[in-house]
Amino acid sequence: MKSVILAGGSGTRLHPLTRITNKHLLPIYDRPMVTYAIEALVRAGVTELMVVTGGTHAGEFFRLLGNGHEYGIDRLFYAYQEEAGGIAEALGLAERFVDRDRVLVLLADNVFEASLQPPRSGARGSCSPRSTSPSTCAISACPCSRTAA
Repeated sequence: MKSVILAGGSGTRLHPLTRITNKHLLPIYDRPMVTYAIEALVRAGVTELMVVTGGTHAGEFFRLLGNGHEYGIDRLFYAYQEEAGGIAEALGLAERFVDRDRVLVLLADNVFEASLQPPRSGARGSCSPRSTSPSTCAISACPCSRTAA
């Protein structure tokens, strides 16, 4: 299964911290934020991943993640977004990687506590990262029973 992690943006609300690094590389507890998304994807069965990022700190993702094997990713790709162009442009950079396959897209600053695996047969719905109840689920690409706030 393939996935794309979007790790762009300038993180202006987190200045001055984001003057020295990408916000997705800032630590949450004991590791960089982006690793939580990667771990959730690996638990869901993702084996091929593309990280889309930009800015002056893009090389730090390569230094952190390398070829992805340490995190359980078989094939890790990178795409560089020349300037802030939003989510649609970032997904456009992943078009050749996706190659009309099914893909799971995550924002690198979303932290999921529950599994991202598809629901078992008979299960319904899915939830957004901010949802705390399966009855308020909204995003079909993220099947889960609960998520972290």
